[in-house]
Amino acid sequence: MRRFSYKATEKATRKTVSGVIQAESEREAGRLLVEQGYIPDRVEEEDTRSFLAKIKNKVSAKDRIIFTRQFATLIGAGLPMSRSLKTASEQATSQAMKAVIDDVTTSVEAGKSLSDSLAQHPDVFNDVYLSLVAAGEMSGTLDTALARLAAQDEKDSNMISKIRGAMVYPGIIFFVIIVVLAFMMIMVVPEVRKLYADMNEELPAITQVLVEISDFFAKQWWVVLIVTALIVYGILWYRKTSAGKKTFALFKLNVPVFKGLFQRLYMNRFCRTMEMLLGTGVSMLDAMHISARATSNYYMQEQFESAAEKVKAGRPLSEAVQDLDYVLPLVPQMVNIGEQSGKIDEMIGKAAEVYENELDEKIANISTMIEPFLMVVMAGLIGIVIAGTLLPIYSLVSSVS
Repeated sequence: MRRFSYKATEKATRKTVSGVIQAESEREAGRLLVEQGYIPDRVEEEDTRSFLAKIKNKVSAKDRIIFTRQFATLIGAGLPMSRSLKTASEQATSQAMKAVIDDVTTSVEAGKSLSDSLAQHPDVFNDVYLSLVAAGEMSGTLDTALARLAAQDEKDSNMISKIRGAMVYPGIIFFVIIVVLAFMMIMVVPEVRKLYADMNEELPAITQVLVEISDFFAKQWWVVLIVTALIVYGILWYRKTSAGKKTFALFKLNVPVFKGLFQRLYMNRFCRTMEMLLGTGVSMLDAMHISARATSNYYMQEQFESAAEKVKAGRPLSEAVQDLDYVLPLVPQMVNIGEQSGKIDEMIGKAAEVYENELDEKIANISTMIEPFLMVVMAGLIGIVIAGTLLPIYSLVSSVS
């Protein structure tokens, strides 16, 4: 038996309740709740694996890309779906991916559609993936849909790798700043105080401040740890709330230096996803809702969801997205051209290409832009410590001489 956490409304009292129920499947858990007089709002299987087990069994983006490409090739070659899945499983180098493919194969052989079978693993296959697979199944172009997915997954993975790579050097510099400051405060500042005490001299003001800071961290380290832990916990909790998600989403869109990068990243994700979905036959409204979630930014998702409602009310897509916050001008312009030519997916795909090129340029410039700033910060902080340690020593030696 598996454990499922649920949130439901009691039919008699209309009260919202939550709890845990045991059942063979999610559908069975929902049926049991209905029989008990509840209207299920959310039913999710509890993950009882340890943190290390979750990391060990996590399917990477690379594993998913390899599976998708192999599966697309096998389907395109005319192999039956079940045989294609088994072959992809045999070729999988990741045990976590192999277990997922085997579970999908079992589900398909039991009569479920491929999209429904993949949907049982939401941590591996997202909404975009499932929608394209479902559209490919309906239109008979599953191999084409899978090939598009693999190509897009690869582009997304490369883009994220570039962004992370661009942050490595600034991260190293920041780490060096912290290490140098910690060494100076722990090893050098106390020695300066001892030297002045032995000579019955009064510490300079800046040195006294550094000594007090050093003493505080030495004696009250446990307070620092507790306060830091509470702050981190508070931030993580706040990020899970709607207000927190919106705050952090807006921060990314407005943070100096990085805002241009984030804005183009979200535009690229929206445009590229729209191109894939519309090109595979997904309806405009469904494509907009899925593409909004694909941005992975809470505020931008709200913006595009509101645009979807305008399209539903009869407005053209170009007008619906034109007045949205943080939507770059090229998007409505290319959509408008696409509406006039009847090739929206093609035109919005060209916009995605433009943002990909601009992202490459932005990523390449990040280290160049941040390096001087970090150097100035490091020089300033270390300069303050030196002024409070070495200069007083020099002054003391001079006065003794």
